[in-house]
Amino acid sequence: MAISVETFFLDSDAQGTLQAQIQQMIAEGILSGRFAKGEKLPSSRKLAAHLGVSRITVTLAYTELQANDYLSARDRSGFYVSDNAPEPPRFAPRHPGQDRIDWSRALGRRFTGGATPEKPQDWSGYRYPFIYGQADPKLFDHANWRHCALRALGQKDFHALTTDYYDQDDPKLIEFVARHTLPRRGILAEPEEILITMGAQNALWLTAQVLLTQRRTAVIEDPCFHALRDILTQSRCHLTAVPVDHDGLPPNALPEQADVIFTTPSHQCPTNATMPLARRKALLKKAREMDALIVEDDYEFEMAFLGSPSPSLKSLDRDGRVIYVGSFSKSIFPGLRLGYLVGPRPFIREARALRASVLRHPPGHMQRTAAYFLSLGHYDSLIRKMSQVYAHRRQVMEAALAEHGLRIAGRGVFGGSSIWMRAPDGVDMTEVNERLRMHGVLIEPGAPFFHDPDRARNFYRLAYSSIHADRIAAGVALIASELEGAR
Repeated sequence: MAISVETFFLDSDAQGTLQAQIQQMIAEGILSGRFAKGEKLPSSRKLAAHLGVSRITVTLAYTELQANDYLSARDRSGFYVSDNAPEPPRFAPRHPGQDRIDWSRALGRRFTGGATPEKPQDWSGYRYPFIYGQADPKLFDHANWRHCALRALGQKDFHALTTDYYDQDDPKLIEFVARHTLPRRGILAEPEEILITMGAQNALWLTAQVLLTQRRTAVIEDPCFHALRDILTQSRCHLTAVPVDHDGLPPNALPEQADVIFTTPSHQCPTNATMPLARRKALLKKAREMDALIVEDDYEFEMAFLGSPSPSLKSLDRDGRVIYVGSFSKSIFPGLRLGYLVGPRPFIREARALRASVLRHPPGHMQRTAAYFLSLGHYDSLIRKMSQVYAHRRQVMEAALAEHGLRIAGRGVFGGSSIWMRAPDGVDMTEVNERLRMHGVLIEPGAPFFHDPDRARNFYRLAYSSIHADRIAAGVALIASELEGAR
């Protein structure tokens, strides 16, 4: 690979001859790791013209670097970074003048410091990955996804691939969501009431930005999706956490006044509790009395392999106060980053404008590929396959948990992809998780899901979406053994 001549420039404040400056510039590129061994340098004629110096100056610099083993020459081919060139240091070289800013004062706002845990990127390399929300390569329909992606690259879809939608979305994807996805949840919506987002988390962020201010109050479930709590904390709104019970968010525990209520009624995150129909109606009634809006995150309704899911809150809403959040990233693959918002036109109009100012729209090619994958029936086939496999894995996991006497704190009434667990009091599952990793076991400690700074640390989540059934029993046995030693 040739090094572009545009990467070279002379510092007007540099000291020394032009030849010395060129030598230093190239040597620093090699020592910093920017120029790799075997890469070809620009010809002396081209570099001289680019820098505005004589060709002999560049030639002499190259020759000197060759003598010092930084470069090697190849007959009629030019100069290359030598295979014997010094190795770049393992630390990043500091640029002169770097870090002279007092960032503790320069930063106007901070977005770090949340409780969102860090999932290992090499999770698939663990033998027992009880990790949530990752794609299982043995279940994913690679062939049909590839076919849809290639179709979306075709001449017929050139406009969808290349156009700047600005604040709009792929009409084919919007049409599928409106005609097929939402009716399955009892929701009827016009295209103007639907917005495609970069996953459900982006949908939640847009919602928080549009609806909340520093003077307004948001209600979250406790425990809840940790990224949502980070989003609301960053919005600087007043935040009230309401403990959930075995039926999810209890309406009678809500504060006297709130502006926006965030809830996961069909599959509470992370306890898996399902809100009964009577409670859903009571929640809507309470919100009406408070004149509050409800944001319904229906993130896992497709994984209802044990029975039909309960009606969505949005389908029961007669006031237009429920904003619905859905996602394809959970069921297709997380890297897809496609979700959607459904709500009244005034809300969607503002969310659309905000999205346009931040990222304009999700990539057109991904939207069109997803639209084909959905409309051609591949998505429904994938969901059926996943449901069958998940049902079997859950059965195996429940048997293993019962065999070792591990305590289940919550499991989805209609299915899902994980089980919420509780270890004996006094056990810190964050520490247990670190020890389990050494045995090839990945779990999710539950502390980040709780709102209170003095969080319960003995909860954890075991997902069966990414681990093969034949490894579940052995993995659970390792967990049980580690917990026995932690008492």
